[in-house]
Amino acid sequence: MSKVDEAVEILVALGLPRKQQNERSALTLLALAGLGPDDPWSKVQRPSLRIWDIMAFMREHYGKDYAANSRETIRRQTIHQFEQARLVDRNPDDPSRPTNSGRTVYILTEGASKVLRTYNRSAFKAAVQHFTRQHGALKLAYHKSRETNQIPLRLPDASTVLLSPGKHNLLQVAVIEVFGPRFAAGAEILYLGDTARKHVIFEAELLAALGVPITDHDKLPDVILHDPSRRWLFLIEAVTSHGPVTPKRYIELESLLSRCPAGRVYVTAFLSVGDFRKYAADIAWETEVWIADSPDHMIHFDGSKFLGPYVKDSE
Repeated sequence: MSKVDEAVEILVALGLPRKQQNERSALTLLALAGLGPDDPWSKVQRPSLRIWDIMAFMREHYGKDYAANSRETIRRQTIHQFEQARLVDRNPDDPSRPTNSGRTVYILTEGASKVLRTYNRSAFKAAVQHFTRQHGALKLAYHKSRETNQIPLRLPDASTVLLSPGKHNLLQVAVIEVFGPRFAAGAEILYLGDTARKHVIFEAELLAALGVPITDHDKLPDVILHDPSRRWLFLIEAVTSHGPVTPKRYIELESLLSRCPAGRVYVTAFLSVGDFRKYAADIAWETEVWIADSPDHMIHFDGSKFLGPYVKDSE
């Protein structure tokens, strides 16, 4: 049996789902264990590896050269499940590191490494049983440690949701907690995305009633607020690394919302003036800019009015 086949057998024994019982996941496990084709399982290591490092290991030691765009497949279809199964920890050196950071690393958990070192020995079955018995407690401990680094967002109804760590979500919290009361008082939150999860707030029925398509969340802005008294829809992009309301984005959103009867107010939010300066030349006309460092002010990009929807001649 090859080393890859042995790794698959281990994944099966540990109860990984069928979609992770494959060559890709086996090679990922071997990379995280630092084992080449001829290395014994007793020599399992625990290096801290980025996805790129894992792919380089596969290429160097097993001749498997995945295309560069396979990085996300490995992260979403293998590493994510390894985290859930408590085989790996993400960013144990800095749990507050943003989910989408290029420096994100993964390392075998101590418990998983102990199981792997017993493979092909009589102790393997007992080690697997012990690991799977402890799985729930370990998973709970993991989530508690991660939760301490999450960002709390207090909603208008006094409830709290937790967002994954990172500047982008810090800015989104500022949009809800600071921008909202100042410029969209009484508005309801219809949509809020998250860098780690697809979305944390998604009022599908209300969005549909306003003519907002809900089939492709990737096209929606980061935050959508609805002011029913003025019948305004605030479409807010929170920008820390990319994604302001450019002319192209403006046209895309106008097309997406062609059946929405509410007036649209487009806002690009930044954490600081320095961040705004990087994108100032890209901002679309007839939109607004809000900077968290100066929360009481807005920057208006041309047009005949300040902070309000524009009615097109064709409407």
